[in-house]
Amino acid sequence: MEFSTIVADFTEEQQMLRDTTRAFARNTVAPLAAVIDREQRFPTESWAKGAAIGLLGICAPTEYGGAGLGLTEMCIVAEEIAAVCISTAATLLHQADLVINRFVRYGSLEQRARWLPPLCTGTAIGCLAITEPDAGSDALAMRTSAVAVDGGYVLNGTKTFITNGPVADVALVYARIAGSPDQLGLFIVEAGTAGFEKGTVFSKMGWRGSPTGQLHFADCFVPHGCLIGERGQGREILFAGLNSERIVIAAESLGLARGALQVATDYARSRRQFGRSIGEFQMIQAKLADISSELLAMIALVYRTAAIIDRGDDVDVTFAASSCKLRAAELCMQATTEAVQVLGGYGYTDEYPVERFMRDAKLMQIGGGTSEIMRTLIARRLLR
Repeated sequence: MEFSTIVADFTEEQQMLRDTTRAFARNTVAPLAAVIDREQRFPTESWAKGAAIGLLGICAPTEYGGAGLGLTEMCIVAEEIAAVCISTAATLLHQADLVINRFVRYGSLEQRARWLPPLCTGTAIGCLAITEPDAGSDALAMRTSAVAVDGGYVLNGTKTFITNGPVADVALVYARIAGSPDQLGLFIVEAGTAGFEKGTVFSKMGWRGSPTGQLHFADCFVPHGCLIGERGQGREILFAGLNSERIVIAAESLGLARGALQVATDYARSRRQFGRSIGEFQMIQAKLADISSELLAMIALVYRTAAIIDRGDDVDVTFAASSCKLRAAELCMQATTEAVQVLGGYGYTDEYPVERFMRDAKLMQIGGGTSEIMRTLIARRLLR
């Protein structure tokens, strides 16, 4: 079933992007998905080929090697790749959205010229560092500090659970500007900078093909030219980035749910019990029908929201993004769990990808803001 053609009003160019990305996902990403999960390694092959067809620089201006597209296109890429491997989708989209898009929206001309070309071609790997050991859902409780000195700032602190952190050539690091407790700054820190070290690499339940780790800063000096945006603009940049991240995560969740539904549907057609295919049993049909109808509704919501944001409509973006992220993540967990159930004993083995899908799905309810935080944000806007 081609869900997006039913409810998403894609342009001809967007349909071409979807088809190109789907072919890349099936031919390059899918054959490696189980391998990078098992070996817990960076998807090197997919990274290079994805960069070659322009997926990393999808939102960057063409003069820097990008495609100059928007959030809707990033969601298309996210959904198609996540349908076969969320690890690869998360790794690629972390760079495309959270790293490159920060330079596009807030970087100076010098910062764009220095970093966008290598980030778009994939010759440089970037990461965005917000979360700290004591500052997760409460991101504004971060303790990493930036002290102004002659010529720049000195950073001290630790970041954790950083996607692409273990392999990053450059990190975008949020820190609290000392002496201005309400001000945050976003700083560019290159690998190899004195005082910047990479720490623990986590062994995870899911997203095992997307490396996650800690970053440590000890008297790490960065010059003034490494501050993105104006002094104290970090809070604005942070919250704007969270909204786009949540829409992209919602699209990834839909892709993962769609991939699980496809495996379950194919299995239900072919698996025979009691003299007929299990797809003829009403309980199996109910599972497939419930997931597909919810998936159709969520695809409509996510792409509608992305289009509204791309147009710059005057809407409550946080309310919309939080709603998309919440419902898509919950659907993703439900869809992958039901897919394992449809496959029964086979679903619990790695002979089929649904056990990996189910492990991967759990993080959709955690990363980018937990489902509980999404509910809190939504309720606050209703009650204020």
